[in-house]
Amino acid sequence: MLVFDGSGSMAGNERFDFGSVVTRIDKVRGALDKVLPNVTPNRRLGLVTYGPGPYDRCDNIELNVRPMENAAATIIAAVDAINPAGRTPLTDAVRLAAEALDYRTKPGVIVLLTDGEETCGGNPCKLAKELKAEAAGLTVHVIGYRMTDFSWTGGAGLLDMRCLAESTGGFYESPETVDELIAALAKTLGCPDLTSRPPNLLRRFAAKPAAACPVSLVR
Repeated sequence: MLVFDGSGSMAGNERFDFGSVVTRIDKVRGALDKVLPNVTPNRRLGLVTYGPGPYDRCDNIELNVRPMENAAATIIAAVDAINPAGRTPLTDAVRLAAEALDYRTKPGVIVLLTDGEETCGGNPCKLAKELKAEAAGLTVHVIGYRMTDFSWTGGAGLLDMRCLAESTGGFYESPETVDELIAALAKTLGCPDLTSRPPNLLRRFAAKPAAACPVSLVR
């Protein structure tokens, strides 16, 4: 399950050579366009978004796409339709993704893609510990895209992001460039689709660390 940041910070402009300007969310969309078509033939994937909608809202979380096969076009269309504007309720968004995966009875993988820290009062580290205690094998990978630019909490939010990933056996990736973002997406979204494997393979994959996931999925 991909949890995608559609908060207001994603509307920020970034300058390139020769004076061209593009929004941050457009750069992320471009990375997804490269990665998802190579990932979704091999695994089921869904989408949860948070942030789009009116400014200063914390309830703008949506399960856009339930896990499905060959979901690239559906997910890309949903992300393309996002108008980033709101705040960052990422803790509740990850919780919704876990519920959509039926995490108490089935293994699963969540990839949180964010460019900012929690701003709606949630506690990602506490959530990670709750998920670990209740889950039947849930891994949360976190991609903090250009999160070094700014912090509301003096860096505490970055530690929360690492805690969310590491407490569930996931990766924390901190890409600064589009190429690094593409590599991080391939590394995390390329992990096995545990929920659709036969029982013998499911046990084998669930026993492996996250580092066993394939990383060379972008052609």
